[in-house]
Amino acid sequence: MEIVTITKENLEQEHICCAIANNKDCQVVSKKAWLLERLDDGLVFKKGNVRGKCFIEYIPAEKAWSPIKAEGYMFINCFWVSGKFKGQGNGQLLLEECIADSKAKGKKGLAVLSSNKKMPFLSDPKFLKAKGFQLADTAKPFFELLYLPLDQTAVKPGFKPHVKNLGIKAKGFTLYYTHQCPFNAKYVPLIEDIAKMKNIPFQSICLITAEEAQNAPTPFTTYSLFYNGEFLTNEILSDKKFQKVIDEKLQKDKFRVDII
Repeated sequence: MEIVTITKENLEQEHICCAIANNKDCQVVSKKAWLLERLDDGLVFKKGNVRGKCFIEYIPAEKAWSPIKAEGYMFINCFWVSGKFKGQGNGQLLLEECIADSKAKGKKGLAVLSSNKKMPFLSDPKFLKAKGFQLADTAKPFFELLYLPLDQTAVKPGFKPHVKNLGIKAKGFTLYYTHQCPFNAKYVPLIEDIAKMKNIPFQSICLITAEEAQNAPTPFTTYSLFYNGEFLTNEILSDKKFQKVIDEKLQKDKFRVDII
């Protein structure tokens, strides 16, 4: 498979958005606009020359949209090989490209957000650990910061202290998100509309700069949903899944009131 590196010159014509084929889809437009602004920050997006989920996206950790301490590292935003592209060595190929590029740029190592077991929208810990990644730090309830040292004397990265115990001071639903993931352009407005229609307390906070993301109360700034201050999920919810979450939470709240 040939590896294509996204540039300002080829961004418009290249397929970069997971399984979304239509270049005029709001999700594609949102993702490409986000990418275009990040290219000047050193973001790299490498993909197979195919239309599908076969890519790796990374950025100097100082510019990462995650509350981590990883000076001199490269941070992997997203690493996804799926469907018919799995089991052919494509993940290894993309990772090797990232490692070679990071070495050429004098980076101390790679860092990536994962979990203690495979979770939606997070890099697969089993694959990464098999490739030499080590555990650097943890944050509740299941987040892991993994790293691959390229300089054995480098200080290992870590989460910023304020995200170690995940939680916020807010009632109702609170969503933190960015436009790094194209799916948010479609699904965030849908769940906003459902909350409004049902008159449920809901606020969505779109993080629009790296600085805002680095100071956010969650390791996974791409999408983190809280309810009454407690972290619920990092999975980007469809309208049906969000409706199910609402029903479950309201039923539990009603049960607590009845008990009291």
